Amino acid sequence: MNKNIKLAVAGAVLALTASAANAGIIIPAGEWTVDISGNVNSFFSQSKATGSAAVKGGIAGGGNAASVNSQGTGLLPNFLSVSGSTRQNDLDVTWLISIQPGGDVGSGGQYGTQNNRQAFLTFGDKAWGSVKLGKDLGVFASDAILNDMTLLGVGAGAGLGNATYGRIGTGFQYADWKSQVAYTTPNMNGFQATVALTQGWNATATAGAVSLATTNRGGANPAYEGKASYSFSANDVTGKVWVSGIAQKIGGGTTVDDPVAQAADIGANVNVAGFGVTGYYYGGKGIGSTFQFLDGYSAAGKARDSDGGYVQVTYVLPTKTKAGISWGQSNLDLATGETNTTLLKTNEMWTAGLYHPLTKHLNLVAEYSHITSENQAGAENNTNSGSLGGILFF
Repeated sequence: MNKNIKLAVAGAVLALTASAANAGIIIPAGEWTVDISGNVNSFFSQSKATGSAAVKGGIAGGGNAASVNSQGTGLLPNFLSVSGSTRQNDLDVTWLISIQPGGDVGSGGQYGTQNNRQAFLTFGDKAWGSVKLGKDLGVFASDAILNDMTLLGVGAGAGLGNATYGRIGTGFQYADWKSQVAYTTPNMNGFQATVALTQGWNATATAGAVSLATTNRGGANPAYEGKASYSFSANDVTGKVWVSGIAQKIGGGTTVDDPVAQAADIGANVNVAGFGVTGYYYGGKGIGSTFQFLDGYSAAGKARDSDGGYVQVTYVLPTKTKAGISWGQSNLDLATGETNTTLLKTNEMWTAGLYHPLTKHLNLVAEYSHITSENQAGAENNTNSGSLGGILFF
């Protein structure tokens, strides 16, 4: 991966994760170092949906729709992050607050929806690690999204308020933004681990599943999340291997079988001689598909199994343009004894993309995606989508 693309991806990761020393616009302020950073992006997308199947939980559109265009943000919404860092009483102390001003997304447009995804503090020391308190990206499946090439683009359109789906729901689950108490170990020669107690979500239903939904998604029980990773570098080879998991007791006043929903994943990324290869797999019970606990249980309160993953290959051309192709799918099984023909069975997506660093901060992006959603009866819908745009990090 060339230097400019590395900077762009690093910007995306820093905009999404817990570092309060981002290297954006640095301002000394007394005992604090204040950092202003973020990204601005916009894409024009054209899509055509075919098929008229009922696929509850499907990402591909149906109804033999005519071509639809949309203009707005991609998988990353616009980010404006303000952070501060200092060293006091032998502790590194940081804070970060961000807002996500929206653009219109989806065929109908969301008309400038704004999110507030991050507000947290950390304290610690390189000798023993750090503690995070506040709202940030969840732990389980976070590395899956941060290694997805569509993070700089659109992937599957529509869906997340002021952002698109990317590959969420077609290879991994959304890590989401959660209030949390998390401990991260120091980096020990490439190995690092995080354990967290996070805000739990209630199970939610789109397909006649057990009714445990609330409008604010507040869970009756906390979630337990953790991950471990090992980063390595040898000569021209760099890479990372990771595992993560989540477990939460499902509440809401309704009796369910297998009340502890759980999932685990494993992934790896290797880069050498301009090539980058990523492989990822997850599996769970009661975790549902696309969003955590969405359609995780049947109407009878029985847990559904689910799994999925993606593979991705990229190559940096002599022009410094990164070309990539990826495939992934997410699968949802019927619960024991369940009959539900319209329930989602599989969301699958192929994506090809070009990511060109016009400057070290500005990247031009072109993507094409083919998405298929199939129900339990074998009927399916398809969407073909192309997008052009740019993303700038500061």
